[in-house]
Amino acid sequence: MEANAEPNCDLAMAGRMARVEQTTVRETVQRLWDGEVLTSLSGLVEIPALSQAFDPDWAGNGHLDAAVRHVQNWIAGRGLPGATLDVVRLDGCSPVLLVDVPATPGAEDRGTVLLYGHLDKQPPVGGWAEGLGPWTPVVRDGRLYGRGSADDGYAGYAATAALEAVHAAGGAHARSVILLETGEESGSPDLPRYLEHLSERLGRVSFVVCLDSGGNDYERLWLTTSLRGMTQVHVTVRVLQAAAHSGLASGVVPSSFRVLRQLLDRIEDAETGEIKLAELNVDIPANRREEAAATVAVAPGAISGSFPLMPGMRPVSDDELELLLNQSWRPTLSVIGAEGFPEPANAGNVLRDHTTLALSFRLPPTADAAAALNAVEKALTTDVPYGAVVELSGLESANGWNAPDPSPWLASALERVSDEVFGAPWRSVGLGGSIPFMGLLGEKYPEAQFLVTGALGPDSNAHVPDEWLHLAQAKRLTEAVAHMLDAHARG
Repeated sequence: MEANAEPNCDLAMAGRMARVEQTTVRETVQRLWDGEVLTSLSGLVEIPALSQAFDPDWAGNGHLDAAVRHVQNWIAGRGLPGATLDVVRLDGCSPVLLVDVPATPGAEDRGTVLLYGHLDKQPPVGGWAEGLGPWTPVVRDGRLYGRGSADDGYAGYAATAALEAVHAAGGAHARSVILLETGEESGSPDLPRYLEHLSERLGRVSFVVCLDSGGNDYERLWLTTSLRGMTQVHVTVRVLQAAAHSGLASGVVPSSFRVLRQLLDRIEDAETGEIKLAELNVDIPANRREEAAATVAVAPGAISGSFPLMPGMRPVSDDELELLLNQSWRPTLSVIGAEGFPEPANAGNVLRDHTTLALSFRLPPTADAAAALNAVEKALTTDVPYGAVVELSGLESANGWNAPDPSPWLASALERVSDEVFGAPWRSVGLGGSIPFMGLLGEKYPEAQFLVTGALGPDSNAHVPDEWLHLAQAKRLTEAVAHMLDAHARG
């Protein structure tokens, strides 16, 4: 530890009272979650705070601002010693809520702990079960249902409750900054500007806690060690200035959809799903392969059994390890939207003038997202069949993230928390989703340690109907974060 001898001695003595501290932390966390947290989080679920990508008039509608005010008011009422709250706004950007809590005595030189979460939400989508709805918080069987409950509205509450538990138990923590953004579900387009703007205020970030992730069950602490990057593009193929009768034009004019199929065949093997472009592929590190094998061993069937496949449908492989590597370290293509098609009931015998597809690529954690996007652009626009017109729009890219090895203090804390809080060994996993903030922080603070975890499980329904938060897991995570903050302060 970097503190002087006197604080070191005090903190070391306090560390020998871990059992008493654990009891106090647990009781504090349970009390907060069962009362104030659940009530306020339910109120947050009621706010339709769609991310910018899904609400072009987000500034006028004010739902993102309402979500920020809601959480700000709750945190302000907690009475964290010396805490200051600030809503940061840059021109044209959705707001960021910043909560700055000074270090406890003796931990002032341990740098800044950055606790990250987001308040924006995915669209509601249809098909919620009877009695449930995106903006209707419902507690049932230990679950809080509603959009944004698990992804990721609970994170700011958990971070605040963890800090409060540290103080209640007489523990220690370094200066801690809770940063809650409102653009994560849109790919965090404003975060680079905010990080630059807040750089001096954040200071030396030595520990990052992110609760916007999860694992393969609700029995243990899952540490996310890698996140895939992403590249997205909307591609339009135009073949006619105006649609034509299909009986007259077909056989003379190629369909725009067929041209698109040919272009996509340059990128993806339609039989295997393998991405053909070298810029989108990497060699999987040996330690991540070993990690994936250990994950499969502790949670067999968690990958293949986590999705509601149709009867008779099977995953792309019978090998669970290959499925996990596909999900975490191999590039994939998903067609996530389309335009230019009428509803089938309204479809006449027409050769359509154009087809637009929204293409979403998930990239390996260490792939260069900008180079990947350039390769995709080149594949879609070079030597286009029949000279069809190709238009690209909606281009986005974000690098993934590969975690550094845990330092001794973090490795020790993980073992202790696994034993005392979860009663089961912790496990690590690479996730297929993207959290752009982690890649940005990894580049900006290469010496920082990372705790990327969360309450999401394979059936938590993030982004789809019936999203729900596992309340018991959220409580355990809050308790774990409190112990991690204390361990970081002691070094």
